[in-house]
Amino acid sequence: MNKYYVSTPIYYVNDVPHIGHAYTTLAADVLARYNKQLGKDVFFLTGTDEHGAKVAQAAKDAGKEPKEYADSVVSGFQDAWKLLNIDFDHFIRTTDPRHEKIASEVLQKIFDNGYIYEGEYEGLYCEGCEKFLTEADLVDGKCPLHPNKEPVQQKEKNYFFKLSEFQSWLIEIFEKDEVKILPESRKNEVLGKLKLGLQDISVSRAEVSWGIPVPWDNSQTIYVWVEALLNYHTATKFLEGKEKFWPADLHLVGKDILWFHTIIWCALLKAAGIELPKQVFAHGFFTVNGQKMSKSLGNVISPKELVDRYGVDGARYLLLSAFPFGDDGDFSFEKLDTKFNAELANNLGNLVSRVAKLCETGNVDIGPQQPNSQHHLPFTEKHIQNLEFDSVLQLATGYVDQVNKQIDETKPWENIESKHHVLIELVDTLRQIAYEIRPFVPETAEKIQNQFKGPKIKSGEPLFPRLQRFARSQ
Repeated sequence: MNKYYVSTPIYYVNDVPHIGHAYTTLAADVLARYNKQLGKDVFFLTGTDEHGAKVAQAAKDAGKEPKEYADSVVSGFQDAWKLLNIDFDHFIRTTDPRHEKIASEVLQKIFDNGYIYEGEYEGLYCEGCEKFLTEADLVDGKCPLHPNKEPVQQKEKNYFFKLSEFQSWLIEIFEKDEVKILPESRKNEVLGKLKLGLQDISVSRAEVSWGIPVPWDNSQTIYVWVEALLNYHTATKFLEGKEKFWPADLHLVGKDILWFHTIIWCALLKAAGIELPKQVFAHGFFTVNGQKMSKSLGNVISPKELVDRYGVDGARYLLLSAFPFGDDGDFSFEKLDTKFNAELANNLGNLVSRVAKLCETGNVDIGPQQPNSQHHLPFTEKHIQNLEFDSVLQLATGYVDQVNKQIDETKPWENIESKHHVLIELVDTLRQIAYEIRPFVPETAEKIQNQFKGPKIKSGEPLFPRLQRFARSQ
């Protein structure tokens, strides 16, 4: 199967794009680009989640209709991904009538298969998450993601999905890695919670009008979390030529939505008779200067702010090299500035400038690019397939550092005419490095490859001008 399908979560439109959204989307972009370099047929899906009570309330507060409000926010996400050079194949919106139609059909199939029944729900509901909570979900009586909001006691007639019937089957598929959950710690977390037991879940809402009507009962709408999950499948059904990509090879998510993307998603698919995705990877959370990102604290960082400071490829590099992708981590402009200067300006940028200047000074005639410049260096494949993006970039940086040291040791400038062979080897090494890092920094890789095409090489502007001061007061 020479295909690869990667998805991001669809982002809720009651927010504006920030580096949390960018982090996940950029990781998916790197994986899509990498697999394209391997010659695979790739489908990369991202988009926005536009139904539900939160969107309706945000629209009301803005004096707009829900769809009008969603339209105004969606462009912000699309612009942010264009700014970061995110090369997605389709941007799905859950207000797309094609998605709505297929999502409704899937729910009808689950109902027809006997997995949905009418009942009454009474319990705590987090308006911030738009989900019902159990006592086990609470921390000090509050939703851990919205500690400033009191959970609301709700009672209403809903339709319920028989999630409890899938407990043994779910344990089996996750233990056998039939659906692989990564990192391993997240798999253990899901299994531990799963073995405590499952309750049936509501799949409809009686008092939320902004959503897709339940197909057999128009007085209710499909619960936003159920309908949103279906986007990964519906896109492959309504986009021409994309049906071959299902099942998804990888769903990339944040750890806060792992339960939905493993337990609930797999059970819904099983109930509908749809093939399961192959892998779900949940990355960690990050803080900014040790604090959670918050509008009230004024520490929310937008993609534009990063690009304005570091350039497109600088921003891409720094986001994925800051800490291991599966872990929690902390961002600060001081750390990012230091990393930018050390690894991009002083290391990679310096190497490109040195080699170009030596070739220009020595009037070196460089031949065409050799075939071995189109093969991955030894350290890449294993790490990138395990989503160890920081490891790939650390090893690439170490490799660049070795080449800089090699230049210092061989001193080709001392007798440049007799050391053309050394410079030719250096050029070929740079071409290899450019090919290797292309999924991460595509514009930079292209600049390097174009600069060292030959036959005569000229020095140029620095790839990454050194930063002189930090971007924000700390």
